Amino acid sequence: MTMKPTLNELFEARRILPDLDARERLDRLVGLDDQKTRLTKVLSLLVNPASLHQWASKHHPGADVLLDTVLRRPPLVVLAGDVGSGKTDLAETIGDAVARAQNIDITLLPLSLSTRGQGRVGEMTQLVTAAFDAAIDEARSMKGKKSATGGVILLVDEADALAQSRESSQMHHEDRAGVNAFIRGIDRMAGDRLPAAVVMCTNRLSALDPAVRRRAADILTFNRPDDAQRVFVLGLRLGPLGFLSTDIAKLADLTGPEANSGVGFTFSDLTQRLIPGIVLDAYPSMKVTPARAFELAHAMMPTPSFRDDAGSTA
Repeated sequence: MTMKPTLNELFEARRILPDLDARERLDRLVGLDDQKTRLTKVLSLLVNPASLHQWASKHHPGADVLLDTVLRRPPLVVLAGDVGSGKTDLAETIGDAVARAQNIDITLLPLSLSTRGQGRVGEMTQLVTAAFDAAIDEARSMKGKKSATGGVILLVDEADALAQSRESSQMHHEDRAGVNAFIRGIDRMAGDRLPAAVVMCTNRLSALDPAVRRRAADILTFNRPDDAQRVFVLGLRLGPLGFLSTDIAKLADLTGPEANSGVGFTFSDLTQRLIPGIVLDAYPSMKVTPARAFELAHAMMPTPSFRDDAGSTA
């Protein structure tokens, strides 16, 4: 590769937040309140550390060593968990909450899958370096003297494909170089104290390079919905159709792990497969009924669980 890649080649769709669509998508992510709150706080401090100083001056004046400890964490957050658990949706929309909380614009830069390159010598390293160059340049323009005028979130989905462990004996040298470039990019962001953060999503936390995991300011885990969460998701959507609480409870049982060989439905199984399937089954001439919904849930298989064999690569 001889030409520097363009922004369109590096990033799938650059977005400025807050944004109404992102806010609505974020609000629809039920059962993830703890992750939403924690991620909003972590990213808020990473992109606008002045807010922590304001908090400390009010509640804990003189705690400079404490603040330095918190703010020296690398600007990296890892979202890890099973498929369909809401990681990517949250990563794509949480910038809206951060923007509103800090009263600044957040630029979301989702790293394109093409950044993985074609395996040619030096290509992945160049692509990863160029992506960090672009994110860092944009963040530098937002770094104010006292507080940030904006922030940047670099989103890396399917992160294990880009930052897999270099300890693997089967890893290609070009992949190792790409991981090295990724780590250098994180360190550059941290060294310059920029209003920027990297959010990585992965189904296989153990596959990430140990040096990447050590740099994470936080690692948030995501699981499949429990009984109460399934009841909430199903009841919110099917309650208005006349489903009784007992109907919702039975449907929640049918989509739980005990009814499906130990693997319950994911959030996306419920909202993207089951509920639309129930509606389409009745459309356009019949009424949605609990009995038919039970049949459809019983016949549908949940997304297989993604096994993360911890210890195999780390």
